[in-house]
Amino acid sequence: MTEAAALAAVTMREARRDDVARIASLILLGAAKQTRTADEIAEEARHPAYLAAFDEIDASPYNTLFIAELEGEVVGTLQLTLIPGLAYRGRKRAKLESVHIHPDLRGRRIGEAMVAHAVAVARQKGAGHVELTSDKAREAAHRFYRRLGFNQTHEGFKLVL
Repeated sequence: MTEAAALAAVTMREARRDDVARIASLILLGAAKQTRTADEIAEEARHPAYLAAFDEIDASPYNTLFIAELEGEVVGTLQLTLIPGLAYRGRKRAKLESVHIHPDLRGRRIGEAMVAHAVAVARQKGAGHVELTSDKAREAAHRFYRRLGFNQTHEGFKLVL
């Protein structure tokens, strides 16, 4: 399948509870330091913590978990979070989190379709800008986001609790 055909064939929808194990598998498979076998990933993806996390996301009016499908298979996922705030006269921010595409399908414009969908939903819901973070080591991802029009305007910090 050509890249253009892959882009046209990608469908986006809100995730359902029965998608959780596949979503978790995509996240685990794409981890930067992934060393697990396919069976270990499948077992971990069935952990009840993923269902609990999905239920919390699903219950929030500010969060939406999306999946990308190609030929009926889940091939990508991302979470869109709307953040109300006072800055910039109360402009809402949209944050993209946990953008994952099956490693074997990267470079086929699936991520482009996913991000375009999320940006359109964010705009429809009144967001004034979209932001995301990416691990500093993921240089290919940074090139991808820049190609889509994102600018590296801030330095991020984390505090693990």
